[in-house]
Amino acid sequence: MATIKMEELSVASVKQLIGPSSFIDDDLLLFESLTKLPWPNSPRRMKCVLLAMCMKGKAQYSVDTEEHMVKGGDVIIINEGTVVDNYMFSTDFDGIAIMMGYDFFSDVIKGIHELSSLFLFSRMHPVFSLTKEEQFAIQAYFRAIKYRVDDTGHHFRIDVVRSLIMTMIYDISNAIYRLQQISDHRQTRAEAIFAQFIKLVEENFRQERRVGWYGEKLCITPKYLSETVKAVSHRTPNEWIDNYVILEARVLLKNSTMSIKQISQHLNFPNQSFLGKYFKEHVGMSPSEYRQS
Repeated sequence: MATIKMEELSVASVKQLIGPSSFIDDDLLLFESLTKLPWPNSPRRMKCVLLAMCMKGKAQYSVDTEEHMVKGGDVIIINEGTVVDNYMFSTDFDGIAIMMGYDFFSDVIKGIHELSSLFLFSRMHPVFSLTKEEQFAIQAYFRAIKYRVDDTGHHFRIDVVRSLIMTMIYDISNAIYRLQQISDHRQTRAEAIFAQFIKLVEENFRQERRVGWYGEKLCITPKYLSETVKAVSHRTPNEWIDNYVILEARVLLKNSTMSIKQISQHLNFPNQSFLGKYFKEHVGMSPSEYRQS
């Protein structure tokens, strides 16, 4: 397998190394064989999400210094922000993988119910086994996603790909739900706080963006909330809140007839100018430029 030297692993950086491939911009990259994924030869921080399934053989690797073993039929989830290292593979190891930029992944999962539960499970169980039927379904999804990714002339290509990935994640989530029923893992206080925080954000991000407000609702200090959320998710409370706000703004700009002024009011910004500055800081372009892109 190829090796790479880089501080971070992202869709863009990996895409430059592997040559012709199935991809969408710097947002999505598919691997029909895990042997073609350029595994780093030293610790690297993930700037993307990796969703993979081992088809045969065995592998070992570490995520945030914790060792994990993989065998045929196992799903692998490596989250954005984690540090990966220490790879070892059997000679017959192979599988399929989807690498997604965090913004693209967030856009896909924004409508998925029980998101905090799914997120926490993948943090605590980055490797888990599927039934034969579940494995077959994931392979079928992968083939459908690759077919559409490669169909660059399809006018709704990106939207269809997002929908297919979301449907696949629902099926994976169903497997996770099955495994949760038999898991003996007890949720820690930090995990419980994170889950409560995400639920509050999902319900209130349009009106409230102050970390102190969320801490008050959870009866903890802003500092303790920040430290806890960062420890569990590798992202700060502000980053989670901003993520929800920006995703909502992007959806409304692309899929509604609301004016930018109306969107700023909907998201509780003081005025349209504040929304414009906030949006450009996080997306790199103004709301009007994004709407026209």
